[in-house]
Amino acid sequence: MLVNGKHYKTIWIDKGGKIKTIDQNLLPFKFKILTLDSSEDVITAIKNMTVRGAPVIGVAGAYGIYLAIKEGIIKGYRGKELDSYTIKVSKKILSTRPTAINLKYSVERTLEAYYFTELPEQKLLNVLNTANQLLKTEEEASYKIGINGLRIIKNLFNKKKHKELNILTHCNAGWLACIDYGTALAPIYLAKTEGIKMHIWIEETRPRNQGARLTAWELLHNGIKHTIITDNAGGYVMQKGLVDMVIVGSDRTTINGDVCNKIGTYKTALAAFDNKIPFYVALPISSFDLKINNALKEIPIEERNSDEVKFIEGYNKGINKVLITPQKSKAKNFGFDITPARLVTALITDKGIIRPDKKQIEKILL
Repeated sequence: MLVNGKHYKTIWIDKGGKIKTIDQNLLPFKFKILTLDSSEDVITAIKNMTVRGAPVIGVAGAYGIYLAIKEGIIKGYRGKELDSYTIKVSKKILSTRPTAINLKYSVERTLEAYYFTELPEQKLLNVLNTANQLLKTEEEASYKIGINGLRIIKNLFNKKKHKELNILTHCNAGWLACIDYGTALAPIYLAKTEGIKMHIWIEETRPRNQGARLTAWELLHNGIKHTIITDNAGGYVMQKGLVDMVIVGSDRTTINGDVCNKIGTYKTALAAFDNKIPFYVALPISSFDLKINNALKEIPIEERNSDEVKFIEGYNKGINKVLITPQKSKAKNFGFDITPARLVTALITDKGIIRPDKKQIEKILL
């Protein structure tokens, strides 16, 4: 999508073979492109959320394994020694963000390519090709999600007799979280190209404020009308009849249609359900986990540093953090919550729009 009128993706390989990414921790205050030179660079970038969003961290993880193999070959590792080093790095990559299933999916795909041959140089090439294919697949999936979600937006817009459509979203599920287009925002971007009048309500998404910082920044650069609200205001604007639909992304969706997404999604879904507002979840098939039946019990929910709750980050002659709680008070920082399938109107996937139930999900995946 666009930044200052120029097209960017979130992660790419430049002409010199260097892996590049956008530092999302600096947005919206500063736009900076980073080079990921080592597997440790990738691990750090995913862990500290320089690179964030389920689809893009999956691709970043694949490139991390590619860099690990490259490092091993430079060190002279071969055979079991190279295998051991690659597996060690793979485990570190998997441990960075345990909730998003895309990371596990990408690492598994990459290791399959690694073990397909015995020659180290061929292993390196196989893994690079796999990482590049994963990038391409995620980008194409986002576009298809956009096409499928556009049907819903068009239908609602026609029902409103072409009056401005109000859409609410939570966290950031735009191109920054993917490679291009996004998941939840992909239909919105495509709707703009169709000339559909829209206004987007953006819940700020405490404690890291990905909505206020990232989604707003995306929409601003792509010329889409929007308003930032506090997370707690979402229910109120729904009660006032100011929301026509809700659309969010997903870090992991179960075989039963339960959705694990950024903390606060569940409260937003409850408010939408109570106000009879359709609640859609947009996701690629790489975000489904067929092995999970009980989301609350089985999905590992990331618990991040409590300082993200106790301090707030902002800009004042530079990016600074300010303490907003009593210093000695304890805080908990749960990264995700579970929205049960009963609150979800439909899942917008790259394979089509489906009901959030086992039969429908199995039909498109198996």
